[in-house]
Amino acid sequence: RPQTCPLLLRVFTTNNGRHHRMDEFSRGNVPSSELQIYTWMDATLKELTSLVKEVYPEARKKGTHFNFAIVFTDLKRPGYRVKEIGSTMSGRKGTDDSMTLQSQKFQIGDYLDIAITPPNRAPPPSSRMRPY
Repeated sequence: RPQTCPLLLRVFTTNNGRHHRMDEFSRGNVPSSELQIYTWMDATLKELTSLVKEVYPEARKKGTHFNFAIVFTDLKRPGYRVKEIGSTMSGRKGTDDSMTLQSQKFQIGDYLDIAITPPNRAPPPSSRMRPY
């Protein structure tokens, strides 16, 4: 990493367990909940979870669920598409913890959308949970 220039990762979060709607990214607009993080393509979901928890103390509660998705420009039609890539949980090890942005085909310029679910609420069922 000392030899690699970091990238600016634009992260958008919700605290209702649901990802932003794609129309919130249209016509040059983005949701207001933006975090800007300097990181690397080999950043893991666990590392990114830790950075989000530094900014949002309420997300540090054990059992808080973080669902990650890449938001990217659709080359076939105007607008954006979303691809869920994995999830982490505060205070618990998980299979997606070591997943990297690069391994999920993240491209510089894509956004990261993180749906945060507090520990007292179950995350909404995912529309699909198959690996890529």
